[in-house]
Amino acid sequence: MITLEALHQMPLREKLFVMEALWDDISAAEAELEVPAWQKEVLDVREEAVAAGAARFMDWEVAKKEILEAVK
Repeated sequence: MITLEALHQMPLREKLFVMEALWDDISAAEAELEVPAWQKEVLDVREEAVAAGAARFMDWEVAKKEILEAVK
């Protein structure tokens, strides 16, 4: 068991490794995760907006660039 104190002492590279390992483990059990009702409602509304043409998907790299430009 890793303690919070041990995590605080880890170099950034090790923290990132642990974070990626945790994410891989959690995502492998994705089917077991329950989506909260409020979150499902938000996703449903967004899905409807895309289907109606009122919203669109955007490449993540393009989105990050636009966000960075907007906050400058």
